[in-house]
Amino acid sequence: MTYDSTVGLLRLHAVRVCGFADTSALAGRCGLDADEMQRWLAGARDGGWVENTAFADLHGWSLTERGRRENERRLRQELDDADAGAEVADIYRMFLPLNAYIQQLCTDWQIRPQPDAPLAANDHSDRIWDDDILRGLARCDRGLTAIVGRLTAVLPRFRGYDDRFSQAVNRARAGDAAWVDRTDVDSCHTVLFELHEDLVATLGINRAAHPGP
Repeated sequence: MTYDSTVGLLRLHAVRVCGFADTSALAGRCGLDADEMQRWLAGARDGGWVENTAFADLHGWSLTERGRRENERRLRQELDDADAGAEVADIYRMFLPLNAYIQQLCTDWQIRPQPDAPLAANDHSDRIWDDDILRGLARCDRGLTAIVGRLTAVLPRFRGYDDRFSQAVNRARAGDAAWVDRTDVDSCHTVLFELHEDLVATLGINRAAHPGP
């Protein structure tokens, strides 16, 4: 049985999962008009749940500690109402090996060990090395589809992670290296980071004890 998340939870949770994002990115995450998202963010800021901060020329929204507690409260309630705790926990255990493998692939994309420099940056001149990584990501694409399929069967708000990952893999295999691990695009790394955050938040797990992308 599926359980449809409330709009309020989806908006608050988008800020949690994205970590630090501007209004348009959060609106896209929720499928909302940017003006509508801006109005909600303004109200959430007045309520002490979110804050807008700037780093150099970057401006974005993030949860306050109060907002994080409210998000976690709503997630616990949703998990109980959907009677999905055991299923999501089982899926999370299924996700962890895939997560670790993708983390290693992203590391290999950044680092190409040399005999005299084990942490040498990957300059992408070794096409065989890079192609092996891209094939590995393509294999992960299939595994992620199975995981997201199980998740959306109980909590439809998980829908889309697999499609986003597929798009990133396809762009990377078409020659755009940014789509493997860059944080300023919806890369493989970005999608997995958000899915991991979504899962640990949903289950109330301390992410520090379960590191990943």
